[in-house]
Amino acid sequence: MLLCFPFTPLLSSFSRFFVGFLVICMLFLDSSSSSNVPAKIGKGYRLVSIEESPNGGLIGLLQVKQKNNVYGPDIPLLQLYVKHETDNRLRVHITDAEKQRWEVPYNLLPRETTPSLKQTITKSRKDPFKLTVSENGNSELIFSYTADPFSFSVKRKSNGQILFDSTSDESDPFNSLVFKDQYLEISTKLPKDASLYGLGENTQPHGIKLNPNDPYTLYTTDISAINLNTDLYGSHPVYMDLRNVKGEANAHAVLLLNSNGMDVFYRGNSLTYKVIGGVFDFYFFSGPSPLEVVDQYTAFIGRPAAMPYWAFGFHQCRWGYHNLSVVEDVVENYKKAKIPLDVIWNDDDHMDGHKDFTLNPVNYPRPKLLAFLDKIHAQGMKYIVIIDPGIGVNNSYGVYQRGLANDVFIKYENKPYLAQVWPGAVNFPDFLNPKTVEWWGDEIRRFHELVPVDGLWIDMNEASNFCTGLCTIPEGRICPNGTGPGWECCLDCKNITKTKWDDPPYKINASGIQAPIGYKTIATSAYHYNGVLEYDAHSIYGFSQAIATHKALQGLEGKRPFILSRSTYVGSGHYAAHWTGDNKGTWEDLKYSISTMLNFGIFGVPMVGSDICGFYPAPTEELCNRWIEVGAFYPFSRDHANFYSPRQELYQWESVAESARNALGMRYKLLPYLYTLNYEAHTTGAPIARPLFFTFTKETELYGLSTQFLLGRSLMVSPVLESKKTEVKALFPPGSWYDMFDMTKVIASKETHYVTLDAPLHVINVHLYQNTIIPMQRGGMISKEARTTPFTLVVAFPLGVTKGECNGNLLLDDDELPEMKLGNGYSTYVDFYATISNRTVKMWSDVQESKFASEKGWIIEKVSVLGLHGSGSALEVEVDGNEVKDVSKVEMSTKDHEYVETLEDKTKNVMVEISGLDLPVGKKFVLSWKMGMKS
Repeated sequence: MLLCFPFTPLLSSFSRFFVGFLVICMLFLDSSSSSNVPAKIGKGYRLVSIEESPNGGLIGLLQVKQKNNVYGPDIPLLQLYVKHETDNRLRVHITDAEKQRWEVPYNLLPRETTPSLKQTITKSRKDPFKLTVSENGNSELIFSYTADPFSFSVKRKSNGQILFDSTSDESDPFNSLVFKDQYLEISTKLPKDASLYGLGENTQPHGIKLNPNDPYTLYTTDISAINLNTDLYGSHPVYMDLRNVKGEANAHAVLLLNSNGMDVFYRGNSLTYKVIGGVFDFYFFSGPSPLEVVDQYTAFIGRPAAMPYWAFGFHQCRWGYHNLSVVEDVVENYKKAKIPLDVIWNDDDHMDGHKDFTLNPVNYPRPKLLAFLDKIHAQGMKYIVIIDPGIGVNNSYGVYQRGLANDVFIKYENKPYLAQVWPGAVNFPDFLNPKTVEWWGDEIRRFHELVPVDGLWIDMNEASNFCTGLCTIPEGRICPNGTGPGWECCLDCKNITKTKWDDPPYKINASGIQAPIGYKTIATSAYHYNGVLEYDAHSIYGFSQAIATHKALQGLEGKRPFILSRSTYVGSGHYAAHWTGDNKGTWEDLKYSISTMLNFGIFGVPMVGSDICGFYPAPTEELCNRWIEVGAFYPFSRDHANFYSPRQELYQWESVAESARNALGMRYKLLPYLYTLNYEAHTTGAPIARPLFFTFTKETELYGLSTQFLLGRSLMVSPVLESKKTEVKALFPPGSWYDMFDMTKVIASKETHYVTLDAPLHVINVHLYQNTIIPMQRGGMISKEARTTPFTLVVAFPLGVTKGECNGNLLLDDDELPEMKLGNGYSTYVDFYATISNRTVKMWSDVQESKFASEKGWIIEKVSVLGLHGSGSALEVEVDGNEVKDVSKVEMSTKDHEYVETLEDKTKNVMVEISGLDLPVGKKFVLSWKMGMKS
């Protein structure tokens, strides 16, 4: 739903107005955070003692060298804890040695605990200069330090490359280690040729690669995604560092596990963290490939959630489906237009007065809604609605009454903190409180009994507040009164500046303007369960809500939950999907969506997409054509629009409908491939959509490429992202690439280079890379039907190869089950292999857990083999080791490949199609044939 920040585009005009707002900006600027600060803050710390801990780590004691009061007094003694937790993960933890400080709760993000503080400061100490390096068996990471002033470095064992170096020299623009109650600073030196990715969520106009001197602020904020280089809905303080030295490429990642607000300054040759609380809790992941980095990262933060099969179908939503008949018409019109549709959504239009877990009795009467759901559920369609965290303050509202009775709300001065969102005055549930999690689960259960929804959309959970400060409900007037915009604050409010939590000494660049950190959100001096301050827990609010929602949905019917969350934190992908928030219907926003999507794959949130055609204002017809061509290949593919925008369902323009049928038609054929990538993500963390450098890591030209992307390791999408273009200049890595819409067309080269591709209005260029086998089906109008159709296997050999091999895989399961795994009797996993050698082509499968696929009766009807230097003859077929003697219905045909660009090798190569097959997916098969010569 729409954000309500003063400097986002006004809904009435949809243009960027800053008049009047500049005055606010000036008020927010605080000179104490910049011009009055000395060039260097203190002299850092010195290591006074260090010893080995019982669990195989190191424990040290740091003492401040020179006290000062810039941003508050220094914490005099710090505990250093270092542990090689795995062969590829190193932890460096620094905190107050005498007092417990805030950390991301261990029950929300499970991990090893650190040694107790008392143990650290009471034991005898060893000479810190005798132990300067920490290595651990097979660990790829080496920790070393300098005692005075204290600094540390992390080095790669295999090549000696320094990955992190916190040394601060006099000439450096950053300080040695600074550790105060509300200001923490540490830096690392970097080589200038390092390529960095991550540090989000923000909209990056320069593309996926971090740009030196752009601002990177991490603090969850309800601010429209159209605002560039600004802290948005999520906080992910992790970056991947990719370096190519003399042709050898190595990647690693650095996570600072801290939920407090922070600025990160990337200067190209250094990176500095300035954090307003918590601890330094660094995790280093050694890689060395980008895929291995994400594997190691998600092994720590939690593997991405398994998504149901239908979630990979197309979704339609709009804020402004005023009544049920409109929703029914939308579903019917998609069917008439022959555009695939799996899921229909409601924004808050279904609610009674914008209140969670309610139905509008006039516009969405329950009997008619249930009849509608029975109808679409019978067809295999799904229905999802929005839920905001703010619970309307209303004594006749059962959800609020039960919440009050269970004491579930965030407090301020012993009363539930009062805010305003869509229902008017609201209180915010405290998801750090176990009682709140139980109450929330019960409310979801009650609502599901009222309306059998298939998933939940949790929005506004940064948390968003239309007001600022300490508010009360006005007497003598209705708030809101229904005449003005619903996002204007109408409570009686006063600013809260009396505490250091509301007005910290260091001002992060919140909202891009150094806004007070409590601006348009929960006051940061409000408190949660056990006295936890909102100041500390702010950026994990949406994360904690996602965990509670996931638990509730999983407990309903034992089905696999689907949750879409706007606000995210480290680990959110373990529970929820994400969309990129309120984007704009512009060519620029279409382009930005790719970088944000790719970033979230790195963050461990692979199920991600943007509002197709833009949330607001009205997109042009041409833009919507191009956007559905891209959006059809987002992992999460949803059209969503604003209340005030004209209708933009894909059937509203015939030209867009044609593009949708084309692009979504291909998506629905690729659903088994996408779903198998979902399994790969769930088991290894691998992003579904990923940058090209994930596969072609040595190709430095790809390190900044943000206008193309891969699905899996080998399916490349090269969209048109500019107006009035009928061709696209796409970068192709070395090898053979086959056009998915016409597999006879091929691009082959020995080096990375640009190719200009034809791209008329209804064409999206998608290419399959060599050495790959992908499973496809016939497609359809809904995933339930598409899933029952026969399979085609596409085998892509390097063009004209005389000796080579390909592989691929397929996961089939009962996608309603909570767990996505083998061995439960409701799943089948198939590995596909193909080789060419001695003019013989051989293809076979290896099946695990065959029972499920066999019972479903899935078959392979066709195999398309690309890049062969010769036609096929004398086909032999085996199933489960038995020769199939009758192959009379099987046909082999060949088509010449057409070269999109001229190769030095002018030899003809062909695609061989074997149709009429009837191979059970659940049984092992072998196909082989001799290749005849092709002149």
